[in-house]
Amino acid sequence: MIKDPFERLGLDREVLSVGQLNNRARLLLEDVFAQVWVEGEISNLAKPASGHMYFTLKDSQAQVRCALFRQNASRVRQALRDGLAVKVRGKVSLFEGRGDYQLILDSVEPAGDGALRLAFEALKEKLGAEGLFSAERKVALPSHPRRIGIISSPTGAVIRDIISVFRRRAPQVALTLIPTAVQGREATAQIVRALELADAQGFDALILARGGGSLEDLWCFNEEAVARAVDACVTPIVSAVGHETDVSISDFVADVRAPTPSAAAELLAPDSSDLVHRVENLQRRLLLRMRDRLAREQLRLDGLTRRLRHPGERLRQQAQRLDDLDMRLRRALIQQMNTRGERLARLDTRLAAQHPGRHLALLRQRLDSLAERLPRSMRQTLKQQRRQLDGLMQNLHLVSPLATLGRGYSILLDERGKPIRSATQTQPGQRLKARLGEGELEVRVEDNHLAPVTLSLLD
Repeated sequence: MIKDPFERLGLDREVLSVGQLNNRARLLLEDVFAQVWVEGEISNLAKPASGHMYFTLKDSQAQVRCALFRQNASRVRQALRDGLAVKVRGKVSLFEGRGDYQLILDSVEPAGDGALRLAFEALKEKLGAEGLFSAERKVALPSHPRRIGIISSPTGAVIRDIISVFRRRAPQVALTLIPTAVQGREATAQIVRALELADAQGFDALILARGGGSLEDLWCFNEEAVARAVDACVTPIVSAVGHETDVSISDFVADVRAPTPSAAAELLAPDSSDLVHRVENLQRRLLLRMRDRLAREQLRLDGLTRRLRHPGERLRQQAQRLDDLDMRLRRALIQQMNTRGERLARLDTRLAAQHPGRHLALLRQRLDSLAERLPRSMRQTLKQQRRQLDGLMQNLHLVSPLATLGRGYSILLDERGKPIRSATQTQPGQRLKARLGEGELEVRVEDNHLAPVTLSLLD
C-alpha cells in the first residue's frame, strides 16, 4: 500500500485510472488549501430537494464552483441569491465524479458592509445613544472573588481554557457553569435566560465566553436582547467573546472586555504565592512537553488522517453526485416532456388534417357540383331523346300507311277492323269499310270474282 498518494507521481510510465487521478488531485488540493477565504459574486445558484446548495462564485476575471452542504447551509442567516456579493470560507476540493474543481464551504458572509455588519453598526449606535456603553454604568471587578459563574457552552475549548487558568492561578475559586448555546437561532434566548439565572445566584463575578468564529457565528452576542440582559446584570460581568480581533455588542455593554476567554479568567484569578508560581512553572514546562508530544502525535495523526479519509467526505461526494444526477434527471425529464409535447402537436395537426368534417366538406362540394350538373345533363338528354324521337317519327311516317293513303290509296277493313289483303277474304254482299286519306266509306262487295256469276233469268 502506498503511504503517500503523491510519493510515486514522479515514477516513469505510471498509469493512473481516471478515478485515481481525481482522488490524488482532491487529496492534494484539500491538503494544501485546507481553509481559505474567497470573495466574489454568486451566480447559477441551485437548491435541490436535498437541502444542499450549489453556485458559482465569480469576479471579473474568473469563476469557481462552490458546494454548501445542508448542515452548513442551515447556519447561513442571509438568503442567498444570484448577484449577491459574499465572502466564503472553505476548503479547495475536487468533485471526483466529474473532475470539477470546487470549494466545499462551511461559512458564507455578505461581502464588504454586508447586512450583518450594517445591523451591527445600527445597534451599536442605538445602544451607545442610550448610554449603555458609558463608563458610569461599569462596575469594578472584585479583587478576590470566591464564586464565579461562567456562561458558555459546556463543550469545547473555552470552558476547558477557563478552568485551566483558574486551576493554575486560583484553584480555591469555586466555578459554576451555566450552560447555554453560543451559536444558532436558539442561542439568543438561552443566553438571556442564563444571564438572568446567573445574576440571581449571588456570584462575585460572571464570565460570558465563547471561542472565535465568523461574524455570523458570533451574531447571537450582537443581538439587542443579549445586550440589554448584560446591562441589566447587577453582578460584575466580563465579556470574552471570540479572539482578540473579534468585537461584539456584548463587549461594549459588559463591565470589562477580555480579548480571549483565558484572558477573562486571568482578570478574575487573584495572585498566588511563590509555590503557585513554581507550580505554574512546572505546569508550563509540562504543557510545553505535552504540546511537543501532542505536536509530534498530531503530525503522525495528520499523516494517518490523509491515508484514512473520513466516511463523511465520501458521503458528501456521493450526496453531491446524487444531487448532480437528480438535476440531470430533471433536465432529461423536462426535455422528454417537451419532445413528446412537440410530437403530440404534430399528431394533432395530422389528425386535424384527417378529420371527417373536412372529407364531408369535400363530398358536400362534390354533391353540390353534381346537383348543378344533373339538371343540365337531364335537359341535354331530353333534348337529344326528343331529336331522336322526331327522327324516328319521320322515319315511321315514311312507312306509315297513312302516308300511302295520302297519295290516293285506301284501305279496306272488315267488320272486325282487320285489313283486307286478298279477295278471298271477302264474300259478295259483304259490307266493308274503306279508309281513305281523309275520311271513311261504307262499301258492299258485289263480286269478288272468285265464283262464277249466276244471274237470275228473271232479273
